[in-house]
Amino acid sequence: MKGIVSKSTGSWYKVLLTDGSEVDARLRGKIRTLNLKSTNPVVVGDEVLLDFVEEEYSIREVCERHNCIVRKSHNLSKQFQIIAANIDHAFLIISPAKPHTPMGFIDRFLASAEAYHIPISILLNKKDLNSKKAESHREMLMELYPTIGYDIYNVSFLDDADIAKIKDLVADKCVLLAGNSGVGKSTLINALLPDSNQKVSAVSASYDKGRHTTTFAQMFVGANGYRIIDTPGIKDFGMVDMQPSLVSHYFPEMRALLAGCKFNDCVHTEEPECKVVEALHNGEISPSRYVNYLGILEEVTK
Repeated sequence: MKGIVSKSTGSWYKVLLTDGSEVDARLRGKIRTLNLKSTNPVVVGDEVLLDFVEEEYSIREVCERHNCIVRKSHNLSKQFQIIAANIDHAFLIISPAKPHTPMGFIDRFLASAEAYHIPISILLNKKDLNSKKAESHREMLMELYPTIGYDIYNVSFLDDADIAKIKDLVADKCVLLAGNSGVGKSTLINALLPDSNQKVSAVSASYDKGRHTTTFAQMFVGANGYRIIDTPGIKDFGMVDMQPSLVSHYFPEMRALLAGCKFNDCVHTEEPECKVVEALHNGEISPSRYVNYLGILEEVTK
């Protein structure tokens, strides 16, 4: 019997069967040791094989993943957390304010999606915010990321026309929604799937930060065939298993220049005849993107 994991709560899993029904299943003990570095061997989006023994479903095998997106686990430097698997498209939800999404977070998530070959777009929510600071930051984001090659959509999850546009974007796909707490993931889920009844929490006025309302990753199925994976709000995003010489491959504007560097293992810091550094000095690469590249490079070099 085959199915897709739709929710993971630690010891139990919700599994969506091919006939559309959903069952609870436990994980067989021996599967837990398949990947010692991962804190969660079975994740939302996994295709699994099930047994039904003594009135209980159990996960016998995890099928090979087409892709997955991963981040380093908190306080466990040698382990990582798989956020979700078998993703057709990821949407990174960001906000210019209330709460502000840090540029470092954006670039780390984009680089991770590049590393695991997941197509990704950006949903810039809260276009109704009218402060000068929010508008200035919004204009900068809308100018920067399309020049690199990323689609970015200026939207409000409270606008029916924008929700209709997003429904077209997710049609017939398994999509991942990710972002820091408070950017509007649960609001979007409720707009796309009114029956999901996702809890929405107000942003803290004192700290300009959202509160976690999603505790576990969960998949929702839409009427027109789309599947949406909602993830817990992510505070930070530690990189996993990146070789220092490959980090620049996950920055499209740098990747296009690599063949021109003098050294094949150039990491684009102090090497002579480096086309990336040359482009930076010529204003062809965003200084903030380069600083975030250096941050990832430093982290994976440790």
